[in-house]
Amino acid sequence: MSPTQIIVIVLVILVVAAIAAAVVVAGRRRALRQRFGPEYDHVVAEQDSRSAAERELRDRERRHAELELVPLTPESRARYTEAWEELQVRFVDSPAETVGQADELVSRLIAERGYPTGEFDDQIAHLSVEHARTLGHYRDAHEIHLRNSRGEASTEDLRQAVVHYRALFSDLLGEEPPVAAGAPEQRHPDAAHDATNR
Repeated sequence: MSPTQIIVIVLVILVVAAIAAAVVVAGRRRALRQRFGPEYDHVVAEQDSRSAAERELRDRERRHAELELVPLTPESRARYTEAWEELQVRFVDSPAETVGQADELVSRLIAERGYPTGEFDDQIAHLSVEHARTLGHYRDAHEIHLRNSRGEASTEDLRQAVVHYRALFSDLLGEEPPVAAGAPEQRHPDAAHDATNR
């Protein structure tokens, strides 16, 4: 075999290896996009590079696998559903307090399911593996809750916070969230108020 033939064979092997590696990377990327949905894009925007974001998401999957998550009992699910309905009724008379109570109720539900409830960013990271489609709502609700604690949230903001909290709340209960992920405007503007008139 001539030196030219050996070089051609080596080059072909390198090209095939590069193509195979690219296919593997594309498959991993597609799997992460599918699992994390809009959270994938959110993490990519936060990180220095796409590969750093994908490392972060794979690390979230690893940490999530270490959790001992528990399903809710029917009794517990009914208790949370009733607590949420009571919360919506209270919203009419005391919207500012109700948003704080919604935050606490969602945090209790997160904890009962087996997720850590420490820092908000850690909560988001753990929840993102199975509840990525409602994390945008949770972030928006939390931001309004923080503004409310500073006295900077309007009644409409507070109503939106309850709607946003409800999306994650429903997802954690195993129900179809009432708000499509990424599209809170699709819910009727008076949804939180209407629920009190059932």
